[in-house]
Amino acid sequence: MISSEQILNARILIVEDDRTSRMLLKNILVGAGFQNLRAIPHAGRIVGIFRAFRPDLLLLDLHLPRIHGFEVMKRLREAFPDDYLPILVISADMDEQVRLRALSSGAKDFVQKPYKRTEVLLRARNLIETSLLNKDVQEKNRGLERLVQERTSELYQSRLDVIRRLGFAAEYRDTDTGIHIIRMSRYCQALALALGMNKEEAELILHTTPLHDVGKIAVPDRILLKEGGLNDEEQAVMRTHSAIGADILSGGSSDFLRMAEVIARTHHERWDGTGYPLGLKGEEIPLPGQICAICDVFDALTSERPYKKAWSFQKAAREIQRMSGSHFNPRIVDVFLGILPQIRAISRDVVRSYRSLLAEATGCPEASSDGR
Repeated sequence: MISSEQILNARILIVEDDRTSRMLLKNILVGAGFQNLRAIPHAGRIVGIFRAFRPDLLLLDLHLPRIHGFEVMKRLREAFPDDYLPILVISADMDEQVRLRALSSGAKDFVQKPYKRTEVLLRARNLIETSLLNKDVQEKNRGLERLVQERTSELYQSRLDVIRRLGFAAEYRDTDTGIHIIRMSRYCQALALALGMNKEEAELILHTTPLHDVGKIAVPDRILLKEGGLNDEEQAVMRTHSAIGADILSGGSSDFLRMAEVIARTHHERWDGTGYPLGLKGEEIPLPGQICAICDVFDALTSERPYKKAWSFQKAAREIQRMSGSHFNPRIVDVFLGILPQIRAISRDVVRSYRSLLAEATGCPEASSDGR
């Protein structure tokens, strides 16, 4: 409900070239209690004035010098295509053809010269009330949109939390207690951006790579945590985790699950075709899988495991370079080594903050760091 006070405080813009008519309109409106008025003799800067003043009512004479009233309405429609334009056309010539053209041009109502006080006030108040109601509805819609965005963000964050916990479920059995997926996923995001992916694609990789090893939940502890190398039988069991993880994630319709499935299935494929489970070669390997592969290996090399000590960044970088053209796409190797300072900074940041992240995700406050 729009109050009388709101109506009388409405912003009114008068565009009328005839000084006598302009003053008469002002006197009628001021006499009725309207105070927030602006009157101009021509429409040369109408778009700028309209944008700055944001009138709740525009009283527009059709027969203006320089720019005709129909042209004024055309310019306003082009400048404010999504706005409600409260245009009250004024003219001495108001035959049926003029009215129809004015309506199609954007007019909402008409006042005919010579002015009748009652008619001017009635039509002005009606159009002002409609304009204010429209603004009120728009503001409420914006509020609803903000609320929907907040709720959507909450749902999205909840989903990411579930995904993070699922990733930790696989990694928590390792002595690195899940820090691997935090580091590795951020490495993947940085590499994706360096390779030219847009922000949204890189963020999708950030959030899906934690599931790359989810299939390890099916690998027995005696194999996963074995100190020393695996025999052929154990190696075969370990290699099933890629296909198992992809099967767990398969069947989803969202971009998120489709990419997570691709990464889980292909992050152990090799550039020369000797990887698993599909033996893909070269560009047959999806780019997200290639990105995950190099970041996964690098973090594994620089992390302590039951069967090995952590390598230095320099030694791991030399090993990645050695694998260029066999394990990895040479182009991606070059880009990865080019952002090595950024990778080191990410690693240090994660080591500093992972305790709180791990406690939040798993409810386990105790963890040990590899100290890098």
